[in-house]
Amino acid sequence: VPNSYESLEGGGYSGTSLRCSLRHLNARSPFPSLSELSSALGGLGGVSELEAETLRPVNLLQERNILPPKRAPPPEPNLSNDLRKVNCSPDTFRCTLTNIPQTQALLNKARLPLGLLLHPFRDLTQLPVITSNTIVRCRSCRTYINPFVSFLDQRRWKCNLCYRVNDVPDEFMYNPVTRSYGEPHKRPEVQNSTVEFIASSDYMLRPPQPAVYLFLLDVSHNAVESGYLNVFCQSLLDNLEKLPGDTRTHIGFVTFDSTVHFYNLQEGLSQPQMLVVSDIDDVFIPTHDSLLVNLKESKELVKDLLNALPGMFTHTRETQSALGPALQAAYKLMSPTGGRVTVFQTQLPTLGAGLLQSREDPNLRSSTKNVLHLGPATDFYKKLALDCSGQQIGVDLFLLSSQYSDLASLACVSKYSAGSVFYYPSFHHIHNTAQKQKFQKDLQRYLTRKIGFEAVMRIRCTKGLSIHTFHGNFFVRSTDLLSLANVNPDSGFAVQMSIEESLADTSLACFQAALLYTSSKGKRRIRVHTLCLPVVSQLSEVFAGADIQAISCLLANMAIDRSISSSLSDARDALVNAVVDCLTAYRANGSNIQPSGLIAPAALRLFPLYVLALLKQKALRTGTSTRLDERVFSMCELKSQPLQQIMRMVHPDLYRIDNMTEQAALHLNDSVIPQPPLLQLTAEKLTREGAFLLDCGSVMYLWVGKCCNETFIRDVLGFQNYASLPSNMTEIPELQTTYSERTRAFISWLLESRTFLPAFHVVKDDASTKTSFFQHLVEDRTESAFSYYEFLLHIQQQMSK
Repeated sequence: VPNSYESLEGGGYSGTSLRCSLRHLNARSPFPSLSELSSALGGLGGVSELEAETLRPVNLLQERNILPPKRAPPPEPNLSNDLRKVNCSPDTFRCTLTNIPQTQALLNKARLPLGLLLHPFRDLTQLPVITSNTIVRCRSCRTYINPFVSFLDQRRWKCNLCYRVNDVPDEFMYNPVTRSYGEPHKRPEVQNSTVEFIASSDYMLRPPQPAVYLFLLDVSHNAVESGYLNVFCQSLLDNLEKLPGDTRTHIGFVTFDSTVHFYNLQEGLSQPQMLVVSDIDDVFIPTHDSLLVNLKESKELVKDLLNALPGMFTHTRETQSALGPALQAAYKLMSPTGGRVTVFQTQLPTLGAGLLQSREDPNLRSSTKNVLHLGPATDFYKKLALDCSGQQIGVDLFLLSSQYSDLASLACVSKYSAGSVFYYPSFHHIHNTAQKQKFQKDLQRYLTRKIGFEAVMRIRCTKGLSIHTFHGNFFVRSTDLLSLANVNPDSGFAVQMSIEESLADTSLACFQAALLYTSSKGKRRIRVHTLCLPVVSQLSEVFAGADIQAISCLLANMAIDRSISSSLSDARDALVNAVVDCLTAYRANGSNIQPSGLIAPAALRLFPLYVLALLKQKALRTGTSTRLDERVFSMCELKSQPLQQIMRMVHPDLYRIDNMTEQAALHLNDSVIPQPPLLQLTAEKLTREGAFLLDCGSVMYLWVGKCCNETFIRDVLGFQNYASLPSNMTEIPELQTTYSERTRAFISWLLESRTFLPAFHVVKDDASTKTSFFQHLVEDRTESAFSYYEFLLHIQQQMSK
């Protein structure tokens, strides 16, 4: 029996052994050369019109309106139609360069980062699920068979990653979809680049675990005062039936202040029993069976507890928080099975293991150079997370706090156990309705979204390419294997790569991500994604295939690592240098480019804008009064979100919505969805007569000008005029007017593909909330940062040094 998850998924290959086996193989098998294979697969055509457009030189200092009117789709790899049709969706798997350079020297010349952005467990409407006795994989590098392998004949296939020739197993000769024999190349796993296999017992270390959920609740005075407990208990009551799982699902609750409290929910009791443990230095765990109970059998007791909890601590005077000991107790409770621990915390932990002191000095916040305390103050939370990861326990953290709580230390418990972090600064169930609504919506999604347990993910790539740095929430078990105690559909990952050996012998490069997990229903599954990209030998082709959004997201991940390992100013300099280096490389190697102006190829024209936007993100900005926890949370988001969510955070979308017409509108399911053009993020685009929607991903603002059309205010917002608009409006009413239906249809369309719904604020031109709206207008100058035009001049100046 394999003793580790590494051997389960099948291991990677080490360079030397592979090369020997390849040479040995080549000597005796007369299979086609790689160039023949690539041409058979339809590698690259000539320079297309599209490529010519992506290489068009743009003078950024002259062309000020470079923002496309709609969000630009990711660049299409230059592949034959057959390959393009079966390639992996860019929403799941994207590379920073859709043309892979042949050599590291060519990549160095382009001065662009090579890496992948991955959203592996994304909710999918269509997913081919394959049940087969034999999961076909390469004998050498363990790649799963996929659309980019080649069949030499009906009995042999050649791996597209290490080029080993493998036998086709007998079972594979039968196609369950067409019910015909003898067409292995038409099997679903060779026709789809994203598939899911039902895994056999070979892929298990133990019987698949049940879904186990433990909730760890802060019940100190601070917590009770914020009112989060009512919202949480009501939310869980509403969604109890929808928790992912089967008849084996288990659930438990632990509350804590200066002591730790367990709840016996065993079937047969007339009401829940509370057990208080006051020795927090060595938390004694009462019997495991009565604390983590079968949800189906103890559902009524669970409901009784959820109804009683909010009232149990109403008069508490306890201000201390023993979070560390409560987490240690959770670890002991969950170790036998694994599962998910959900922590709600509202302050700095002050007692027992893992206690923390305040490290924030408001006087140092506006430091123009460096910000201290971005790393953890103690390794307690990281060590605990690694222990949890080893026992297949993921820890998710909800921080609801108006005071400094040292998120830089606390977040480690989620980061290294593949958990998620949620943060609601100044949460209060009465005084902050927008935060309360967001918390409710987030909880609904969190409690009901799909979950995978005891997971590992491995990324493989074409021989010659190598992976060296991962970004996201996980524990790295070996060079290319990530341990994910829990995997959820809202997490993104990024990977940096380099080119170890020349790819001159092939015209295609492939990447494959395999995620092995246990579903909430106790099934072992493997989800496999394969991406294929052309290999190129010209610098111009590397620039033409640059995916600027993927590049910006990868650079954001790299900059955050740099700001923690080195310093914030270092990270910021590195981002500016990335733009300077790339545009210098383009100028040095581009023919016929006039040295005057600031020239970029069209494919990279948004690069300086996105980098400026990154420098103004809470995670990386200086000189403003950014609170330390808010900065750290922004860093957590940039490191663990999928690409589309990161891009909305970095460079939000601005639309004018008071004058939307049906021109160019989408017509979907009997509703008309207007398509207003995207506007540049500058106050110049705002007018007093208009209403503007700013979509920042996790928050949306509707800014209403002082002289805004009264029909819009009446028909959409439901008030007579601008003066009667309240200053704390957090939703748009459902009114029976064409104007209202059109506006709501547009906003619903924007939110359609989003899993977490944003907080919503209606902002008046004269309200205090105006500042948070204006800080997103990244093209404008702030007290400590360039305007977009000044930034371009700064880049030009750096290039001429």
